[in-house]
Order: sequence, then C-alpha cells, then structure tokens
Amino acid sequence: MRALARKGKSAVVRLYRGYNRRKVRKAPPPSTKQVRILLLHAYGMGGTIRTVFNLASYLAKEHDVEIVSILKEAEEPFFPVDPRVKFRFLDDRIDPSPDPLRAMLSKMPSKLIPKEETAYHRFNLWTDLKLARYIRSLDTGVLMATRPGLNLAMAQLALPSVITIGQEHVALRTQAEPMQELIKWRYRRLDALVTLTKADLRDYRETLPKKPKKLARIPNAVPPMTGDVSKLDAKVAIAVGRMTRIKGFHRLITAWETVAAAHPDWTLRIFGAGPQEGNLRQQIAEAGLEGKVELPGPTTDVGAELEKASIYVMSSRHEGFPMTILEAMAKGLAIVSFNSPHGPKEMITHEVDGLLVKPRTNANLAAGIIRVIEDEQLRRELAAGALETARTYDVDAIGEKWDALLAELLARRNGTYVRPEPPAEPPSPAGTPSAAPAPSGGPSPSEPPAGG
Repeated sequence: MRALARKGKSAVVRLYRGYNRRKVRKAPPPSTKQVRILLLHAYGMGGTIRTVFNLASYLAKEHDVEIVSILKEAEEPFFPVDPRVKFRFLDDRIDPSPDPLRAMLSKMPSKLIPKEETAYHRFNLWTDLKLARYIRSLDTGVLMATRPGLNLAMAQLALPSVITIGQEHVALRTQAEPMQELIKWRYRRLDALVTLTKADLRDYRETLPKKPKKLARIPNAVPPMTGDVSKLDAKVAIAVGRMTRIKGFHRLITAWETVAAAHPDWTLRIFGAGPQEGNLRQQIAEAGLEGKVELPGPTTDVGAELEKASIYVMSSRHEGFPMTILEAMAKGLAIVSFNSPHGPKEMITHEVDGLLVKPRTNANLAAGIIRVIEDEQLRRELAAGALETARTYDVDAIGEKWDALLAELLARRNGTYVRPEPPAEPPSPAGTPSAAPAPSGGPSPSEPPAGG
C-alpha cells in the first residue's frame, strides 16, 4: 500500500513539473522590471511592514513595485506610503460582501502555511487559495517574501521563470524544529535568501544542506523621519514596539522601579499596542509607577517622539534586526539594550554607540540606564557614536546593495553572470621569503596544531 502511495505521489510530482516546464516555455524572458513583495498585513504596524515600505519606495525609482498583502484589516495604512508603490490585497476582511465559498473556506485551517509559523492563526484555506492562485499567476519578474511561511509557499509554488527572493526578519535559530526542517529542504529552490544579520547568514550557511543560488546579508536602512536629532536634555527614556512577551517590556518596567527610585524626575514612555498592554498597565499600577511609566499607545510619527527623548531602551528577549534601534541611532539617542545574540549585538558596539547588558537581567538593565542618566558626558558620547553608525545604514547605501543583488540574479538567469575574482593577496615585503608549503598530510604553517 505504501509503495502504491509513493508511486502516486511520484506521478503527481512529475505532472506538476511537466506543467511548470510547459508554462516556462511560454513565459516572457527573465526580468527585474516588476518587483512584487508578499507581506502579511500591509496596513498594520510593525518593524517588518515599515522596512518593506522603505525598500519598496527605494526600488520604485527604477522598478514597477507592488506590495501584495495577504490580509486587509484596516481602511488606511498605518505608515506613510510612497505613491509610486502599488498595493494588492488577497483577503479583504473589512469587505462585508457575502461569498459562500469564502465563508466556508475561511473557517478551515491553512494547509499551505506550516503550523509552526508564528502567524499561522492568521491564515486559512481561503488565504491558501488566494495566495496559491496569485503565486501561480506570475510567469516573470521578481517575487519577494518577507516571513518564513510565505518564503516556503513561494519556494513551493513559484514558476521557475520567476526570480524568487526570501527575506528573513527573524533568526533561524528561533524557529521551531519542524519549521527549520522545511527551511532546510525548500529554501534551496529560491534564487536568493537575504538575512539582516551576519550571525543569521552564518547560521544559514552552516545549516542548509543545499543552498539557494545566492545567500546574502543586506541590513535594513534607516527610514525617513520627521524632526531633528535629540538635544539630549529631556529627562525621558523611550521604548517602541508591539506589546508582546518577546519584547520584554515587563522586564523594562521592573527595571524602571530601580531607576525611578534613584531618579524620580525621569519618565519612561513605551509606545505601541498589543496583547500584553493590559498586563503592563496593571504591572505599572501595582508597582506604583503611574506618572513615571507612560503607555501612550502606537504612534505614526516615531521620529517626533524619539526627538523628545534622551535614552532609548531595548528589552527584547531576542530580535532579528530591530528598526527601532536604527531609528534611535539616527535621532542621536544614547542606547541601552540587552545583548541579544543577533540584531543588537551586531548593531551596537559596546561603550561606543550604546551599552549592551546581559540579556534577561533586570538589575543590569536598570544599572545601564542609571549609568547613562548620571554620566552626561557618556550619554553625549554614545549619542554621537550612534549618529555615526546610523550613517552607514543610509537608504541609498543599502539600496545599492539591493540593486547589485537584482542585477546579479538577472545575470545568472541570462547566463551572463561572471563570478568576481577574489581579491589579490598583497605582495610579500622585499626580502621576505614566501612561506614554504606544509609537508604532505600536515597542517599549514598558519594553522594551529590540533587541540591548540
């Protein structure tokens, strides 16, 4: 029976591949003129949405860019939109028009998206149908996805004539084991996989048994913001993010009890919304921190709020590449952050453009904040360092990396790609003999002995 099932599955795979080959033969030539970006909820709020809008705006200078949102749950976007960028919504959940098929399939769980995807509950059979139809309708151009579930669906369904790019905004090692197994075997079908951090790029290189044609690290760019840099004279610390456990705001509020006791004239403002908001408000009340810790809700003008603060605090359990740190750097704030293994650890140089403290240690977080409050010279030195760091994430500098990636992927498809020559080794100084080759079977002179 199992042998029969295997034969049946093999026949389906052959039919599917044959259908793909026929479609590809009729497809237009490979192109990067059209760029489509798959996003879960374009009109929501969050770091990924903001960075996608930022990237789409840059690419729209030279490309026809469309953001394809799985869901529409708001009438207007939370973040500003470049008028050159088009939008398409696959499941308009604010549309009251009745559809019996949609009503039926919307009640059934997704089969296309893995259950381990953190946003699995947002998908269903109706979104499966709409997403699959959309991906299969494309026969050229670039298709980019922005979260693991969408990357996996794209790798499974996109025609070979479409250039596919997977973007990862969360670290590989934070994914559930079943998700990692799917990633190992399906991501090899992608033309490129782009990570935000060097650490995550290294993890993918070491983990994927077969790799996409291109593995690259392209960090996010600093988005445009209103206002000027901070004057660093406001007795305000700020944090921004969705109010979930992973953001660690409960730890930040606990740490602020110590800060408030030492410096009652300082205020902490946490901007955002989410499922933990009620718990955080209760924690503030029980700790007697009303007036010392404020939860103003989400803001559409992050720049204006950062300008009115002097310290930015990152309390997340782990992060991929937090945009809020980049924004705070660009506004010249002193930053205190848990030393999360990927984003903050790569973005912040301890004692240069921020302070890094041991993760999940409330006392250390409080001590770092108090140190920056009490040492004004340090606060200004960290802020100046942050401004310098932010300049390396300028939108044009990061955009050029995307231009180069798209050009390379198109050249690979056209058969015109030429692998760049490795950098030449510097010549040995005059009179210095070249190193002799190592004896056969032994280590080279530059390698330490085993166990060394």
